[in-house]
Parts: sequence; structure tokens; C-alpha cells
Amino acid sequence: MRRHWLIVVAIVALILIVASIVFVRMLRYGFSAHDQPTAIETSIARTVRHWAVPADLRDAKNPVPLTAQVLADARAHFADHCAVCHGNDGKGQSGMGRQMYPKTPDMTLAATQSLSDGELFSIIENGVRLTGMPGFGSGTAESAYGSWTLVHFIRHMPKLSAEEMAEMETLNPKSPEEWRQMQEEEAFLEPEEGHHH
Repeated sequence: MRRHWLIVVAIVALILIVASIVFVRMLRYGFSAHDQPTAIETSIARTVRHWAVPADLRDAKNPVPLTAQVLADARAHFADHCAVCHGNDGKGQSGMGRQMYPKTPDMTLAATQSLSDGELFSIIENGVRLTGMPGFGSGTAESAYGSWTLVHFIRHMPKLSAEEMAEMETLNPKSPEEWRQMQEEEAFLEPEEGHHH
């Protein structure tokens, strides 16, 4: 019995020593959003995210029927509101997405695609704490409908076509510099008023 307690004390002491070394190292080098989350952080975050989803949503199926129009509306919404962080293709390689901690995930991969419809819906509506993912839900039926359509689009992401990507680029928010360039190009291409060819 005494030997059992000695083993327990030794394990606890070892854990405390390792934790102390890690803590001191973190204090010395600081924290940066450029770092990659450790495997332990990733595992804990995924577990917490799973349990943060309300129980009645965890296995919920998308109630919005999938149509070409639903997909087109969701694609446009994603390009205008979500692509700034996630990229049009959902791979998270936008300027914003790469700078976050944890990094914006590649939604075409199994880590996202294997989530249930309800889990994806909950992430869109409620956000994910301690990440850059805000909650976009307002508690209205209109908000819920929009989030369910985005779930359809997330499922479609691995099959995005070049035409869909090109259309999304035209719908992405523009910076003041991009707007200025577009106006200059349009002014250059339009014939001057009063001049007829």
C-alpha cells in the first residue's frame, strides 16, 4: 500500500516538474499567435467544442432542403461574410485566417467535414470561445435558416469549381484601395462623354 502511494507521489511530482518547466519556458519566450497549437491543446479544444454544442443539436440533420438556389445564396453569403478569414475555398489561407490562434481550419478536411450538421450549425450560430470564430446567430428563424444554408455550402467546399471560385471573388468585400482601382479601370475603359466613334 505504501509503495502504491510512493508511485502516485512520484508521478504527481514528475507532472509538476514538467509543467513548471513548460510554464517557465512560456514565460521566457512569451506567447504568439504565430505558434502552432500543441497536440494536447488541439485535442482539448476539439473535446470542449464538441461538448459546447447543445445536446439537441449534436446529431441534428440539416432541415433546409438542398437546392441549387440555396447553394448559390450560401456561396454568396460566405464570399461576403466568411471568406475574409476562411478564404473562398474554405482552406483558411486568407491573410486574416493565417494570423489567428488557433489558425483558421481547412474546412475541406475531415476534421470539419466529419462534424455533424448540427455541430457545424452550432459553430456558425454560437461561435467558438477563445478563438477568432464569432457567433453569427441572432436567435431568429432567419438567422437559423442562413446558418443551415451555410452548412450545405461547407459540405460542398471540397467540390468547389473554378467558376464558383471566380464568382465568389467578385462578391468578396473590397478594400478602399481595391474600390479606387476598380473605379479607375472603369473610367479608363468608358469612352469620354461627348466623344462618339
